[in-house]
Amino acid sequence: MANNGESKRLERAQAFDQKTLAAIYDDYYPSLYKFISRQVSDMETARDLTAEIFRRFLQALDRGHGPDENLKAWLYRAAHNVVVDHYRRQQHRRHLPLPEQLVDGDADPVRSAEISMTAERVRDALQNLTPDQRQVISLKFLAGLSNKEVATVMNKPIGAIKSLQHRGLAALQRQLIPRKEKAPA
Repeated sequence: MANNGESKRLERAQAFDQKTLAAIYDDYYPSLYKFISRQVSDMETARDLTAEIFRRFLQALDRGHGPDENLKAWLYRAAHNVVVDHYRRQQHRRHLPLPEQLVDGDADPVRSAEISMTAERVRDALQNLTPDQRQVISLKFLAGLSNKEVATVMNKPIGAIKSLQHRGLAALQRQLIPRKEKAPA
């Protein structure tokens, strides 16, 4: 249930109050962009997809829909849907995107390569999770939402969220942390 301040903010947004809409954009754009950029690994695509969230938000408000209570949950659910839609559109394309990050001349190239490879391993491991596990892990650890907020976004009980989180983290651990081989006797 939204608090009174959030309810009034949503009412002003539904009335297309420009200051309120700008404040919502300013408040949520950075965290939504960060959430999406960790999932798509392409800065331009992340910017486009984050803009798409706000386009959908305004479109929903215009049609008399949109969030009634929890704006943050609505926006993160939209972010998840935008990323899913993006990957569905990209399934037929099997090319690798060119990296957009510019190398800092003072940066250690070995360390930069290690970070890039680790990030790629984590992204690959996330893709091996079930869609629900991936969504819980992304919302909880990449977006920083609480279990209650994740439950609201996913429309599931908190117990189910905790279970999905536990199984997802265990699966990631099995994929990312190599087991030590037994020494020969």
